[in-house]
Amino acid sequence: MNGEEHILSLLVQNKPGVLSRVSGIFGRLGYNIESLCVAPTLDPDTSRITLMSRANSNFTDKVRKQLDRLVDVIEVEELAPSRSLQREVALLGLDFPQERRADILKAMELFNGKLIFMKDDYAVFQAVGTSEETETLLQYFRDLGIREAARTGIIALPKEKKGGPA
Repeated sequence: MNGEEHILSLLVQNKPGVLSRVSGIFGRLGYNIESLCVAPTLDPDTSRITLMSRANSNFTDKVRKQLDRLVDVIEVEELAPSRSLQREVALLGLDFPQERRADILKAMELFNGKLIFMKDDYAVFQAVGTSEETETLLQYFRDLGIREAARTGIIALPKEKKGGPA
């Protein structure tokens, strides 16, 4: 679906089936979840769901009304790019032959990447950045022998301090 990017942060009860009910709302309303990350907060009974979807401008109101009906949803917040920080982690498994190691390490340094595993002619690098930075990284290393890639999806927090732990 075309449209503008919407990043939602949901605090939910950490219970079985909550993610299924949340994602079901998006499916019923015809929205695709392009990025999704779920993890417990500092309180093990509460999880944060961070998701990104593309949609028209009335997306948040429509989705929020449906999400607010779910008993296990504590809070729904849209995180505007100008008022929040977003990151994702990428792991790249690369061909790492001896003769190209210096070039690959230098290139990875440009992307603030970190070598986290190496064996024979294979290495795994970690990079943290915005989605755009991750896309650029993947594009750059595509010709250098990416064997595998994994991404976390977007995680985000508001720039302004809120009350209470989460």
